[in-house]
Amino acid sequence: MIFGLLVMIIGIIPIVLAINTRRIFKGTELSLALLIYMILISIWQLNIGILYFVGNIPESCILFLFKFLRFATTFAIPSLFYVVYIILKNNSLSFTNNKYIHSLTKLFSRKTLLIFFIWSTVVYILNWTSLGIKGLTIKQIYGSHIDFYFPVYGQFQWIYILHMSSFIVFLFIIIFVSKSLKDQYIKEFLRSFSTYSILLFISGFINFIPGTGAIASSIGVVIFSVMIIFSFIKMNLLITLQYNLLIERQKKMDYTGNLAGSLIHEVKNISQVIKGFSQILLASPTLASNEKEMITIIQGATQQLEDLSNNYNDYIKFSKMDLKIEDLNKIIFESISFVSEIVKENSVTIDFQNRYSSLKAYVNKPYLQQVFINMLKNCSEAIPGEALERSITIEAEIINESIYIHLKDTGKGIPADNWESVFDPFTSSKSSGMGMGLPFVKKIIFEHRGDIKIVNSGPNGTHFQIEIPQYELSDLTNKLN
Repeated sequence: MIFGLLVMIIGIIPIVLAINTRRIFKGTELSLALLIYMILISIWQLNIGILYFVGNIPESCILFLFKFLRFATTFAIPSLFYVVYIILKNNSLSFTNNKYIHSLTKLFSRKTLLIFFIWSTVVYILNWTSLGIKGLTIKQIYGSHIDFYFPVYGQFQWIYILHMSSFIVFLFIIIFVSKSLKDQYIKEFLRSFSTYSILLFISGFINFIPGTGAIASSIGVVIFSVMIIFSFIKMNLLITLQYNLLIERQKKMDYTGNLAGSLIHEVKNISQVIKGFSQILLASPTLASNEKEMITIIQGATQQLEDLSNNYNDYIKFSKMDLKIEDLNKIIFESISFVSEIVKENSVTIDFQNRYSSLKAYVNKPYLQQVFINMLKNCSEAIPGEALERSITIEAEIINESIYIHLKDTGKGIPADNWESVFDPFTSSKSSGMGMGLPFVKKIIFEHRGDIKIVNSGPNGTHFQIEIPQYELSDLTNKLN
């Protein structure tokens, strides 16, 4: 009985760690999926622990509890599938030349999850019949006098063994599929999760050998619980650290915007004073004609200053954006569709070299769509009429926690000295332009806590790079600030 209680206490470790992790990271779907998985591991240990209550609990009661609690290991497969499904659903996948990896990633869907759940239900029901488990027999742990019940399996027990063996195969598939993930943090967590789960269930299979008891599986549970929670917390803290840096930059930007707004307000007040007194002076009958001309020039300059202030004010003021998970592939394709007529008039082709099945990120779709529309229009207009090659190429790549969008045109290029200034308001190379297109783009990207820059530019065209973080600033980040 004491040994059984010890096994049960060990079984509490996974659920305690998972619950506390869920409290810290309650804003994530992954923490919920992980909690369910860890609860099943805890129940699995309880299921083993009750087998050591020989002489303390009636055998019939232990047999009932053993069959009932066996749902933990049986439904571990759909539970694990749910964890991986959440990871793949919320993260970008890379298209790959390996058709097998691409096919395997398609398996992680709601339909497959339902199939796994139904199959696990069938296996669990079989467990209640004599074809699965006939009864219990008393065994002893090798080299000890500790008695415990060992199940007497039915003729269809091989189905349960096959079911659990497929679980090991499934874990190896997950490690294989993780190669298609571009986010390094998620990739490392998924590999660790799968590796530790493999070790856990290998130790669990030792329980099928009479006389080994539950020592191996209990040690496996302790190691698994500590290592998987450590990997999960490490992944979230690394992501949070990146966002803390982004938040600091955003705070500085907000402060600068507020300061600029105050300055604009004062400039407009002063311009009103200048305009008012200049009008009074202009009405004076004693002014010479040349003096009136100078006051007229002052009025014109004052009006220009006021217009400039109004434009700056419009630039720095717009409502806060709400971010939610969107597929950048879809946003880019829709943006291309919106500008199709414009680029067609300029005889320009757009080639989106889509290498990813999805590009998931937390963004504001309308604003980001306007960013791509502005960029595509600018790139199209930058291509001179005499140019033979008239194309815009869009590529995407994922590095760590960021998505990088590359836009390359075949335009006349931008001088190196102007690579930074083109993002300043009212800087335009076009006679009819106000110079607000690229500054607007830069501001929207900054509001997404990203960045835009010119990577290269010359007579053969310009290469713009847009960086956008994949994750939102959740409650977790706010708590840690």
